[in-house]
Order: sequence, then C-alpha cells, then structure tokens
Amino acid sequence: MSIVIRVEHLGKKYLIRHQQKESYTALRDVIAEKTKKIFSVNGKSDKNTIASKEKREEFWALKDINFDVNQGDRIGVIGRNGAGKSTLLKVLSRITEPTEGRISIRGRIASLLEVGTGFHPELTGRENIFLNGAILGMHRWEIKKKFDEIVDFSGVEKFLDTPVKRYSSGMYVRLAFAVAAHLETEILVVDEVLAVGDSEFQSKCLGKMQDISRDQGRTILFVSHNMAAISKLCNKGILLNKGTITENSSVDEVIDQYISTNYQSEFYSIGNKDANKDVYFEKIFLSRDKKNTSNSFSLSDDILCLFEINGNKTVKDSTLTFIVRDKNLNPIFSEHYIFSGCKNLLMATIPNGMLLPGRYYLQSMLHVPNVRFLDNNEEYISFAIEETGSKNSIYTVDLGFVNIPVKWEKV
Repeated sequence: MSIVIRVEHLGKKYLIRHQQKESYTALRDVIAEKTKKIFSVNGKSDKNTIASKEKREEFWALKDINFDVNQGDRIGVIGRNGAGKSTLLKVLSRITEPTEGRISIRGRIASLLEVGTGFHPELTGRENIFLNGAILGMHRWEIKKKFDEIVDFSGVEKFLDTPVKRYSSGMYVRLAFAVAAHLETEILVVDEVLAVGDSEFQSKCLGKMQDISRDQGRTILFVSHNMAAISKLCNKGILLNKGTITENSSVDEVIDQYISTNYQSEFYSIGNKDANKDVYFEKIFLSRDKKNTSNSFSLSDDILCLFEINGNKTVKDSTLTFIVRDKNLNPIFSEHYIFSGCKNLLMATIPNGMLLPGRYYLQSMLHVPNVRFLDNNEEYISFAIEETGSKNSIYTVDLGFVNIPVKWEKV
C-alpha cells in the first residue's frame, strides 16, 4: 500500500513563561526603567532590565517523531495525559506548525479534535455543514450529495435550522463527526472528543470509522484512553511517552506495552509525598491474610483489598470507590463505601470464585459523590487469578471474567 503520511524528525516546542517572584521593586528602579523606555530608540525597554520579571522555559511537547502511515491504516495513538497525543494530531492537521522536522501528506484531512471545531456559533446546523465542507475543500454539489446522510447520522434533524451555539456538547459532537465522516476526505483524524457522546453514539462512530476504512480505503488516526475502542477499531498503534514514540507496531503489542508500563503497580504507598489533601490514601494493597501483600491468587482465594486512609479533616459523605478492570482496563464491577472520620483502615473482600483466571487491575478513589474528588489512585494495582484446574480450564476460547453461580436442574 502507498504511504499517505510520512513524519520525519518532527518536533514541537513551546515556551512556558514563569513570573519571577520578588518581594518588591524599589521606586528608584521603576523611575530608572521608565526613563530608559522614554529615551530608547524604539520606545521599548531592554528585555534584560529589572522590569522584565518573566522567565522562559522550553518545553518540547514532541521530540524526534518518526513514522509512516499507509493508505487504509487505522492508527491508535495511545499515551498518558501530557504525552503529546493531541499536539501530534494538531500538527498533522495543520492547526499548529511544527518547530522542526518534516511532514508529507497525500490527500485531504478531516479533523475532529475539539467540540465545535470549525463551527461558527451564530450559523445554523445546516449552514455549518456547508461551511465545514467548504473548509475541507469540498464542492457544494459534493456536500449536497452527502447532506441527507450527514443529517440522518447526526440525529439533529429537528435542530438543523437552529444556531449551533444553542446545541449541547453532545449535539455538537454528533454533527461534527457526521460531517467529518461523510465528506470525501482521504484521512480522518479523531481525538478523544467522542467521549462527550453517549455509549450508543460512540459505538455508532466506531462502526462508521470501520466501514469507511474497510470500504473506502480511508486512513484513520484515533486518540483515545478507551483501550477497548482502540483494540476494536485499529490495526496499528503508536505509544507516546513525554513527547517521544516508545512503541510503533501492532495495536495489541502497543496496548500491552502501555498497560504494562503504566498500570503494573503491586502496592501503593504515599511515601514522602506532601499530604495536604483533606482525605487521602496512605496505603493500598491486596492480601490473603490482611498482613502480607499478594498480587497472585487462585480461584479458591478470597481477595482482601486493604485501604489505609489518612487526612487533615473529616469530610461529610466521604466515599471510597474501587473499580476492578479487565486486561484492557474496561470496568468489570465497582463497589462503594461511605465512611466517617479522616483516619480509617478499611478492608473489602472479593469472594473466591467470582473472578475467572486472568489479569486484573484495581482502581481506587476517594470522593464526595457528584460533588468533588478527594484523592485518586491513578497507579492501578495489578493482580492475577491463576488457573489451577477449574472447570473452564479445558476450553481455549475467551470465557469472560466473572464466574456466576448458575443453578441447573432438569425440568
């Protein structure tokens, strides 16, 4: 297949301004600076004078990025917050210029990076469809040809002649995606913006992206934190970490690398971090006997989840929530416990036989439901249920994650 995107030694640098702290500036220094400005040639003061309090720091959001994308590829771009994913898509979409390097692109790009990108708030949905098409380089007859499909897919027909400034964020996304997916562009670039839509619409979008890639040979670059969506849609992956590529291969290998690098903690402890939160996790670990840490269990073991909580004050309706996630970080089930006081040692028991053999992750958070987060353990605890000859061991197919005690009888 032909190469439609080639990226060579790409870099993007930002200058971060820091205001230097000074207790005061003497009056004589202010007068001297004003005098210099009056008598300077261009009316501007020297950047190095005392009046200049800003200090600049270079930050490379992307550094020495190299990769090729073939026609019809579906690339999942993965990485933690701040890894450079959105910056990469903005550079590829020509929204921002690279600091260094070279990008070669064959074909037109449709980008969906932020809610309402390319929409004029005062124009109606109908007018914005034609505006977006024109921005993407489409002829009016091409847009008219696809117009009914766009409206039907977006589901905003009742509000088509309403200014989009009155749309909800979900309506924005539905219409924007419908425009980007249906117009005749060769490359579709989609950021996490789809997370705004409901689950039904997200599934619809993933199906549409699969269809246009398979049937029309269009190339897709997709950023998401949803590993299941990445795995379902993409055939290749790029893993970014602090602005550099750490893995560029099949999507399964990239997902495995991402999870093993970021979510393999066997024990959580606050260590020497500043404990200035109202309520926070001091320690989190899994065990068989309440004392010793364990991250490997048999099907017959109870899994004891211990949470040591500390804090500086009591917060009303403090709630501990934990989520058990599968190997792709999809949630399997969650549990919630309301506690009082700011110092607690809590234990939750996951009964034996409930989880089938496999790799799992425990995410924990402290919060006041629907009000605010108190603490969030982003380094998920990793644990495994080992296969020890259960009734499922003879099967080679994927049997899921949860073992439900189903009752059988002859009738």
